[in-house]
Amino acid sequence: MAKTYRAVVVTEASDGRCERRIVERPIETLPQGDVLVRVHYSSLNYKDALSATGNKGVTKNYPHTPGIDAAGVVEQSQCQAFRPGDTVVVSGFELGANHAGGFAEYVRVPADWVMPLPNQLSLRQSMVLGTAGLTAALSVHNLVRHGLKPGDGPVLVTGATGGVGCWAVGILSKAGYCVVAETGKPQFTDTLRQLGAKEVISRQEASDTSGKELLKRRWAGGVDTVGGNILATALKSTRYGGAVTCCGMVAGAQLPVSIFPFILRGVSLLGIDWAFCPMDVRQKLWDAVASKWKIELPDTFVTECALDEIDERIDRMLEGRNAGRTVVKVVAGD
Repeated sequence: MAKTYRAVVVTEASDGRCERRIVERPIETLPQGDVLVRVHYSSLNYKDALSATGNKGVTKNYPHTPGIDAAGVVEQSQCQAFRPGDTVVVSGFELGANHAGGFAEYVRVPADWVMPLPNQLSLRQSMVLGTAGLTAALSVHNLVRHGLKPGDGPVLVTGATGGVGCWAVGILSKAGYCVVAETGKPQFTDTLRQLGAKEVISRQEASDTSGKELLKRRWAGGVDTVGGNILATALKSTRYGGAVTCCGMVAGAQLPVSIFPFILRGVSLLGIDWAFCPMDVRQKLWDAVASKWKIELPDTFVTECALDEIDERIDRMLEGRNAGRTVVKVVAGD
């Protein structure tokens, strides 16, 4: 086994600015844990971009290695459930947030954070999914639990070209729903239709500025990935008894909506958090995205980069220039 490993390390200067660089560290500097995993692939999520730029709401202490997802091979294990050579995924919990994450050649984590890689997925495919894909799956899962059926009417997906959004479009379409995709990137209209969207609408159409408490009933349900006024508009436009899931806040953390959609139409707002999702639900959802909900994202929505190239991808994401999923290839030649 190697004695050192390469990792992206974010350091915080005295003036509060952050610097990212790749360093080589001894294996023994990894946090304590039951399972040592050699990382083959990771993925870039918005939460990683925040951690990589010093956001204390995500990561409290620096120096730090981001990467909330990791897929690889067990190198050492103190747990009988995992043996050297097992292919595994680690996603969420404190990985990459307040525990050294997947933008590194190795991670060491508690055993109860680790899951066997589903048989139908490769390590790379699991990271094309990653937190974004599983957040989309959890959103659809909760809408189904709420009672949403494919024949109930159109389902809105906001931020549809983002990591969660594109997966939500694909999974909902695969499950038989009529999907309407909202995006601020009209150049991806054809790609969203290829993914299964029946209609693509603009950001302007999805964000009402009339000040009305309720709007014309339009959606049977929705998957919101952006928050702010777009989420408020979706709630005001949802039919009686419908539900909208919420998992993001790039359009704002405040929710400018009255209680009218909730008490006059019985609309439900369903909060989505993948990071601490119970393991039994995780297993169910990984199985679903590997089988009945398995899809292939169009090439336009999948970008691969090496650890050395991750800075540019983080900048693109924070500037709103990213689309789809970014897979981080950690092991060269894999």
